[in-house]
Amino acid sequence: MPTDAALLRLLQLASPALPVGAYAYSQGLEYAVESSWVKDEAGALAWIGGVLGDVLAWTDLPMLARLHMAWSAQDAAAAGAWNARLYALRETAELRAEDHQLGSALARVLHDLGIAAAGDWLEARPVCFATLFALAAVQWNIAPREAMLGYAWAWVENQVTAAIKLVPLGQAAGQRLLSAVQPALTRAVDTGLAVSDDDIGRSMPGMVMASAKHAQMYSRLFRS
Repeated sequence: MPTDAALLRLLQLASPALPVGAYAYSQGLEYAVESSWVKDEAGALAWIGGVLGDVLAWTDLPMLARLHMAWSAQDAAAAGAWNARLYALRETAELRAEDHQLGSALARVLHDLGIAAAGDWLEARPVCFATLFALAAVQWNIAPREAMLGYAWAWVENQVTAAIKLVPLGQAAGQRLLSAVQPALTRAVDTGLAVSDDDIGRSMPGMVMASAKHAQMYSRLFRS
């Protein structure tokens, strides 16, 4: 079990109050709603659960585990290599820009909080959000599985918040979504821990198409 200090730091990392601007991104969900691919609560759950199980479980989460290992070993070169590979797996310009912007913002936050190693990433390009999330987890003694749960929860919460605004859904529906997706979230972490190096990276064509089409939308609320 995590210590109280580690748990509180994990809550800080996963909080919507973390000043990285994650609220500005929908990762293609806005286009999915605009195109009526997602029209109601059930559709939002299917979309969020699908991306969680087919993308995060095979890409972000196993990468986060390896970045955690690299930072634990104080191997900056390995962290840099995993960061580059993760960025290369972002399939659209919007997804790449989002990851870099979130990662850069988190680097500034962590540097301001006294994590000296984050300073090396302030001007780095590209930098992924998971890279700095893993660095913070190691610095604050958050174990890999707990870090992965926190990372996935923050992503899910942001997607649910976007769905509430876009579909639109009520606050009660948002809470039902958060409750319903929790079993899939834990399965995604289990998958992420089991994925081999050679199997990291899985594409979800619908999500990629939505991300690419989002860049061409005339009017939009979100940056991705």
